[in-house]
Amino acid sequence: MFTAAQSIRHAGIILTLGLLFTTALAQAPDPAERQKAIDTFESQNLIAALPLLEKVILAYPNDPAILSRLGFALYASSVDQKDPMKRQQTRGRAREILLKSQANGDTSNLTQITLDGLSEPDNTQVSFSNIRAADAAIREGETSFMRGDMDKAIASYKRALELDPHLYDAAVYAGDAEFKKGYQSQDQQFRNEHFDAAGSWFAKAVAINPDRETAYRYWGDALDAQGKTNDARDKFVEAIIAMPYDRRPYVGITQWAERHHVQLGHPRIDIPSTVNSDKPGETKITIDDSVLKGDDGSAAWLMYGMVRSLWVNKKDGSRSDEFAKAYPNEMTYRHSLAEEVAALRAVVTSLHEQMSSKRVKTLTPDLDNLMKLHDSGLLEPFLLFAKPDRGIAEDYIPYRKNNRAKLKKYWMEIVLGVQS
Repeated sequence: MFTAAQSIRHAGIILTLGLLFTTALAQAPDPAERQKAIDTFESQNLIAALPLLEKVILAYPNDPAILSRLGFALYASSVDQKDPMKRQQTRGRAREILLKSQANGDTSNLTQITLDGLSEPDNTQVSFSNIRAADAAIREGETSFMRGDMDKAIASYKRALELDPHLYDAAVYAGDAEFKKGYQSQDQQFRNEHFDAAGSWFAKAVAINPDRETAYRYWGDALDAQGKTNDARDKFVEAIIAMPYDRRPYVGITQWAERHHVQLGHPRIDIPSTVNSDKPGETKITIDDSVLKGDDGSAAWLMYGMVRSLWVNKKDGSRSDEFAKAYPNEMTYRHSLAEEVAALRAVVTSLHEQMSSKRVKTLTPDLDNLMKLHDSGLLEPFLLFAKPDRGIAEDYIPYRKNNRAKLKKYWMEIVLGVQS
C-alpha cells in the first residue's frame, strides 16, 4: 500500500526532495512565492506546500520544477481522501500534471516512479497491521511526517513497532524520519547522531524482513550522507539482492554511482542461437552463420542449442528427463536457470576442448566474458541479474536462499569492479 509519506519514500528520494530536481529540471523565474512553495515542499511539509504550489502554478503553468512537485503533492494528498471517487479524481489530475512536467523536460526519478505508482491499482486504504492499535499508531506517524513534525512521527512509529514487533514499515519510517532530521541540520555532530539513529532503525527493519529492499536503500542514503561511501554502496547492493526485479532498488545504486563517478555494467554476452519448440519432441534451433567461421571459438555455440533441446517436453508431452531431474516438483516445463546454465557450461566445455587442441587463437569478447564468469563461479548470478526471463526469474528466490554471498560478490566484483 501507499500512504502519503510512504509515496515519498518509494519514489527513491536521496537526501532531500530537491536533489532529484536540481540537476534534471530547467530553471524557471525565481520570485519569492515560487521559492517559498519549493522550500516548503522540500521541508517535507506537503500539507502546507500543496496550496502554495496550486497558487504558483497559475503564474508558471509550464514550469517543470513546480509541475513535478504539485503532481507529487496531489498524489500524496489523495491517500488521505476517504471518498474513492474524489481520490481517483485527484490521482488522475496528479498523473496529468506529472506527464505535463515530463513533456516540459522533467527527467527526475521522483516523477517517473510516482507515475509508476499511479499506474498501479489504488490500494491506499489497506491496513499496515492486523493489530488495530499498531495500524492507528503508524498512521498517526504518517500524518506527523507529512506535516514535517519528525519528533512526533518517530514517537508514533516507535509505538507502532512496540505494538506489532513484526511491523517492518514502522521501523523503516522511524529511520527515515531520523534521517530527515539529520539532513536538515547544519551541525555535524547532530547530523551524525541522527544518521546513526536512522541506521539502527533500518537494521531493525532488515532483521524483521531481509528480503525487502527499502531499509537497505534508505540505510545507504544515511551512510552516504555521513561520507561512508563504501558502506553505502554495500547497502545499495543488498537492496538489489533483496528485490532484483523491481525498479526501486536500482535508483539507489545508480545515483550512488553517479555521485561517486563509478561505472556500472554487466558483462556483455550475446548468444548467437535461439531455441524454440512448437510441438512436444520437436525443437527448432537457429544459429548465426558466423559461428561456423574463423578460429575464435564461436563453433562452441553449437552446443548451446543442442543442450537446450534436451530440456523441452518429450513427444508424448511429458517432461524431459533433464527438467524432471532438476525440478521434480514441477509438472510443467519452463525455461529455467538450470537449463540455461547447463547449455552455457556445455559451450565452455567445448571451448576448453578447442583450446587444448590449439584450434582457437583468440576468443570473441562474448566467449571471453563467458569463460571468466564460468571460471569465477558467477554464471548463475549473471543470468539471474543480467539475462532473466520469466522462467529464470522463478529460480531467483530458491537460489538466493543459499547463495546470498555469491550474489553480492557478482555485484561487487563484476558490476562494480571492486577487487576483494
